[in-house]
Amino acid sequence: MKLAVLNLCCLLVVPSMLSAAPPNAAGMVEKQSVMGPLVVHAGNGRYFATPDGKPVWLTGSHTWATLQERGIEGETPAFDYEQYLGFMQHHDHNFLRLWAWEHSQWMQFVDSDVHVRYKPTIFQRTGPGVALDGAPKFDLTKFNPEFFQRLRERVEEARKRNIYVSVMFFQGFSVKKPPASPRSGNNWHGNPFNKLNNINGIDGDPSGRDAGHELHTLLTPDVTRVQEAYVRRVIDTLNDLENVLWEIGNELPASSVEFQYHMVDSVREYESSKAKQHLIGMTGAPVKTAELMASGADWISPPGSVWTDNPPPCDGNKIIVVDTDHCRAMKYDPDWVWINFTRGNHFILMDSYMDFRVGSPKQPDPKWNPTRDAMGAARRLSEQLDLSHMKPLPELASSGFCLADPGTSWVVFHPGGDSLSVQTGRGRWRATWLDPITGKAVSHRDVDSAEVWVSFKPPRPGRWVMLVTKSLQQR
Repeated sequence: MKLAVLNLCCLLVVPSMLSAAPPNAAGMVEKQSVMGPLVVHAGNGRYFATPDGKPVWLTGSHTWATLQERGIEGETPAFDYEQYLGFMQHHDHNFLRLWAWEHSQWMQFVDSDVHVRYKPTIFQRTGPGVALDGAPKFDLTKFNPEFFQRLRERVEEARKRNIYVSVMFFQGFSVKKPPASPRSGNNWHGNPFNKLNNINGIDGDPSGRDAGHELHTLLTPDVTRVQEAYVRRVIDTLNDLENVLWEIGNELPASSVEFQYHMVDSVREYESSKAKQHLIGMTGAPVKTAELMASGADWISPPGSVWTDNPPPCDGNKIIVVDTDHCRAMKYDPDWVWINFTRGNHFILMDSYMDFRVGSPKQPDPKWNPTRDAMGAARRLSEQLDLSHMKPLPELASSGFCLADPGTSWVVFHPGGDSLSVQTGRGRWRATWLDPITGKAVSHRDVDSAEVWVSFKPPRPGRWVMLVTKSLQQR
């Protein structure tokens, strides 16, 4: 193919075209429009949209203690949620997962004599009798007001900062998981549905394997009825809020597929008579991508490293939110942000933040900052574009990473190399090199192309993002 070669390495340095909106006196970005509830974009099923049809690209760091305290009793400091939201805003993130834990104590990653606790619990601890963790037994007919009050407060606080919240109902790590060592704790021992932990005679482990693997199935009607009541209570607590997304559960067992399908249907049916309806998500690992795609969920988070390294272009049949928790847990790479952005996916980061498992540091690990910042840069770019008509077209760029509305705009990720070729077609274009970490425009130039393909030379070696749009003279 014949290329028009353009050297853009010595061009004018321009101010960032992707600067964040300034905070107000309270440090919060003022709302520009109604946040939601979000819907699937009517013309482009890859993206969320506000009620007025504006496309929304979601990204954010999430961590494990966003809803309930989790840590070692007497050692782990309380989670500072306001500080966390400030951290999110600092990096220009707009999405978090509100982690729900169903059990009260123990973790499979540490010894059983290390009492990792989760509170407040979903159900009240009324007794009579003592549960396996030494506290009063649970009454599965009585919800804990402290849990639901905190749930609402945390979603409201996120809303003040224009942050969307994925509200998680169930937790795959609240049943027995493969232990890190023979001495590791068994999370099932702290679960309210363990027959030794509740006063209601409900047994979430009918096989007697001391694991609770039947908890997230439809095998025990008494259990399912309590779970359905809990889901309804969560919906009643949050239905009027516009920044809510539902998430059936985090990494529920492979046997949970029909249970999750049932809960997707239950949530949708119950909300249908409510003032607002919110989108429903289903996430993977160990549930497979094909099972997620076959679900009635509106958005999914599929498992496997392919989703960070070289994901398939999103076809718009489901909104895909790539979550490193299910792909590359506890790892980070700013390339993953742009790889997914240009493949039509949303991107969220399982962030170690200041968790007790990394020593409860006073500040988040700065080594993660390039990825956190790249997420914010991609979000700001998404707000400069009209995503309504953009789709992943890897064949239009030599790098294979291209999101485009051909004839109007192209976003191309350049992971490295001496040149980048883009199929623009003939015309006059403005080509801008963007720093993938900061989002700042480093150089730009209007170019005339008489060829279908144009080759660009980056300003210097390394990773880049290129934005190609119609030249002002051509518009």
